[in-house]
Amino acid sequence: MSVGIVSYGAYIPKFRIKVEDIARVWGDDADILSAGLMVYEKSVPDLDEDTATIAVEAARSAVSRHNIDAKRIGAVYTGSESHPYAVKPTSTIVAEAIEATPVLTAADFEFACKAGTAAMQACMGLVGSKMVDLGMAIGADVSQGAPGDALEYTAAAGGVSYIIGNKESEMIAVIEDTFSFTTDTPDFWRREGMPYPEHGGRFTGEPGYFKHVTGAAKGLMEKMGTKPSDYDYAVFHQPNGKFPSRVAKMLGFTKEQIKPGLVVPRLGNTYSGSCMMGIAATLDQAKPGDRIFATAFGSGAGGDAFSFRVTDKIDEVRDAAPKVEDLLKDPVYMDYAMYAKHKGKIRLA
Repeated sequence: MSVGIVSYGAYIPKFRIKVEDIARVWGDDADILSAGLMVYEKSVPDLDEDTATIAVEAARSAVSRHNIDAKRIGAVYTGSESHPYAVKPTSTIVAEAIEATPVLTAADFEFACKAGTAAMQACMGLVGSKMVDLGMAIGADVSQGAPGDALEYTAAAGGVSYIIGNKESEMIAVIEDTFSFTTDTPDFWRREGMPYPEHGGRFTGEPGYFKHVTGAAKGLMEKMGTKPSDYDYAVFHQPNGKFPSRVAKMLGFTKEQIKPGLVVPRLGNTYSGSCMMGIAATLDQAKPGDRIFATAFGSGAGGDAFSFRVTDKIDEVRDAAPKVEDLLKDPVYMDYAMYAKHKGKIRLA
């Protein structure tokens, strides 16, 4: 049985801070940082925004884009590494907000930056087996970076929701196949009670990101018998602009294939929403019949690869909710002091 994306929705806070404003505080060279990271500014949550509110906005956008009856949604899974509660699910908040309760299953997912795509795979299994009619998978984060840490230049806020179904007449994109590649690689972690994550230096690049993204991507193409030239677009996890550009070249994809979904230079790394945001930005402009290759990465570590084929239905629903480009427009910039206030970096004794 075919499964696919029935609808999608994204949310990005309106606030931004430029890399140069962060660098000015810590005495770093903004030009070198921007060139090296290929990131120039990042999104910042408002004072009343967290992973739950962002997930709700993305979920509502997905429901409205295809005019979905939320009561049909039998599973809501929210992937994040910044859930607002250590004990209390984000997904029940989302389900209640979109009026999908009470006949559904809900759970929160964690797998660093690929928790959202892991949720997509879980929904694929549920709708493919007909256990539920529709499943909702969300990747949302208000990611953290310690003051002065390299992560502070990229850790951003945003979320994306995908509604997964099994009726071909409703699908805007068929999920042709998926493939995962996973090992226990300690490249990035945060223990309970720690305000900021730590990263394992030499493990973050080759042993972490590149090994698992290439492992998942090559595994899927071998499984399906496809090659990079068979795809119109490609999306890879975007911790910065440099890594996805490099891994695309390593795998044989072109700059033109990844350009539509490469939103990190103006957005930053939305962690669980990162690859999913790139897919959404690509769906915003893909044509019926186009094929999209995507690979998410999550520290710890693993990669989830997907092959999508866009259907004629995309033209009917695409413009019914804000596109990623719409959400990136007209940002409100803040200085470091206001950013620190918004991110809770200023703590009173």
